[in-house]
Amino acid sequence: MAVSNGFFYHILAFTSCVAFIYLSFRDFKDDFKSHFLDYKPQSKFVEANGTQFVLDGKPFYVNGWNSYWLMDQAVDESTWPRVNTIFRTGTQMGLTVCRTWAFNDGTYNALQISPGRFDERVFQALDRVIAEAGRHGIRLILSLANNLDAYGGKSQYVKWAWEEGIGLSSSNDSFFFDPSIKSYFKSYVKTVLTRRNHMTGVRYKDDPTIFAWELMNEPRCTSDSTGRTLQNWIEEISKYIKSIDRNHLLTVGLEGFYGPTSPPEKLNINPGEWFSMLGADFIRNNKIPTIDFASVHVYPDSWLALADITEKENFVSKWVKSHIEDGDNILKKPVLFTEFGLSSNANGFDHSHRLLFYKSIFDTIYESAKKNGAGSGAFVWQLIVEGMEVFHDSFAFIPESIPSLHSLLKEQSCRLATLRYGSNLVRQIFKNVCE
Repeated sequence: MAVSNGFFYHILAFTSCVAFIYLSFRDFKDDFKSHFLDYKPQSKFVEANGTQFVLDGKPFYVNGWNSYWLMDQAVDESTWPRVNTIFRTGTQMGLTVCRTWAFNDGTYNALQISPGRFDERVFQALDRVIAEAGRHGIRLILSLANNLDAYGGKSQYVKWAWEEGIGLSSSNDSFFFDPSIKSYFKSYVKTVLTRRNHMTGVRYKDDPTIFAWELMNEPRCTSDSTGRTLQNWIEEISKYIKSIDRNHLLTVGLEGFYGPTSPPEKLNINPGEWFSMLGADFIRNNKIPTIDFASVHVYPDSWLALADITEKENFVSKWVKSHIEDGDNILKKPVLFTEFGLSSNANGFDHSHRLLFYKSIFDTIYESAKKNGAGSGAFVWQLIVEGMEVFHDSFAFIPESIPSLHSLLKEQSCRLATLRYGSNLVRQIFKNVCE
């Protein structure tokens, strides 16, 4: 009898625990639903017209930021408030677009557990990120894959194909040419683009909150320095995406390195000769008609590790101006600097260096925008919130913790907004930002 009672109490305890977890999760979902009762999706898509982005018939400029971690942090109730906080912070600084990951392949909190198998719990987290962005008036660039291994990356796709015994090669670059892997990726892309957001009822491909899709974060194909393999992949995948979604803008996700088809004067802009042999080819890759705008990254610390601060400043000036000129004169498309940062681990680092670096990029973009040029905006890498020390990669910072950078970001937002709306209207629309 004692054994039976003990068994009964174990069952009762287990049942109570399950009920508590269920009710807690239900409350978590109910809180989200009530949170989004006032959700109103962005009404129109941003478009590209020549060298400019356009919304409601007026130029649209981007002062943006990177927080790649949004989907991951939206999965759990305890970390969800970080998503809300960063969007609120962005809005308070007048920022317009956030770039983040819409992928996590085969790792912790994976969206895609294996080819074609998705974790609905994580998909719902991405739903919430998109809905929360829309609630704050923020648009998103959603990146669909990673060249690097973090969050799975192209290496995870290669591993899946290899384990299934259908992979052509164990090289990570087979991601770009193996038919089976390309089939995996197309299936993934279609699932994401046609996803119906459980919070808003809007399919991703129909949601103007999404500013653009990005094919891959920093694609490289070092096994083919001619650039043909990566070029073929960009052409094929961008055409496939446009066959599903013609509403959204599309970019490659390039770092901006000039490749083998570029003229000598452009190759000399690269931070070193080696950078022309990574399989990427900035001008050629972005000439593709299914690519709507060019992306560029700016990392003088990583690319010019032995250079002093003056050399880095000179490089940044040439790099940014050169790519804007490409947008103006060759591509006839907008150019976004979708990542830029200065590492706090650099020798002799001082916050004043970061301030000068940011200001140099912002000033160049503003001067281009004033002339209706291709320089359409930039995204700082990266912003975090309190309690996210584990995400601190030597580039990350909490805006409020560095008043000079916080003010600079707001100032750039106001300068670009003034070009769009005029000074009088800006003070009304952004009265809490542009005082």
